[in-house]
Amino acid sequence: MSWLFATVYDPFMRRTEEACLAEWRRDLLGALPERAGRVLEIGAGTGANVALYPRTLERLVLTDADEHMLVRLRRRPDTAHAEIVRASAGALPFEDASFDAVVSTLVLCSVPDPMAALGEIRRVLRPGGALIFLEHVAAEDAPARLRWQRRIEPLWSRLAGNCHLTRDTASAIERAGFTFETLTRESMRKSLPIVRPTIRGVARKP
Repeated sequence: MSWLFATVYDPFMRRTEEACLAEWRRDLLGALPERAGRVLEIGAGTGANVALYPRTLERLVLTDADEHMLVRLRRRPDTAHAEIVRASAGALPFEDASFDAVVSTLVLCSVPDPMAALGEIRRVLRPGGALIFLEHVAAEDAPARLRWQRRIEPLWSRLAGNCHLTRDTASAIERAGFTFETLTRESMRKSLPIVRPTIRGVARKP
């Protein structure tokens, strides 16, 4: 199903990007010139973040585990200044402490092992480095919606690139040893109700 998911992803997300996601991405990545010279994005997908990165970065590496997503990413003209690498978030082919920031937007819902991915992110970040994240999560404050997420998740994950609806990603980030600098919870407008609860912000490696 990965070729189909890569094909429909951008059209499926367009209304949500226009309603809120594009603005959230700009706000999160707008701080990068002050924070980072070497940036790694995991799960870069079709490249929704690419145009938002400052060209002054010392190094920008874009990774994804799905070759169909990478085909679309490589077609973008604004990736000429970036390194594009096929890699799983749970096994990053980079040295320890080699990045100032790692970006993860709508990725940790779909990795096979979130704690392994967060462990790898922490490993490749320098001390004090930033994890910049935007993720949809379980509807912990809405029991009825959470029940629907649990019912739908087995089928949804098969159709949507292993996307899980009920992950508590904020707690996972803390368990991985990060400290939140900012954390915002907000509904993702113009999206399906089962994926609306989100978190976004910046977490620091000690």
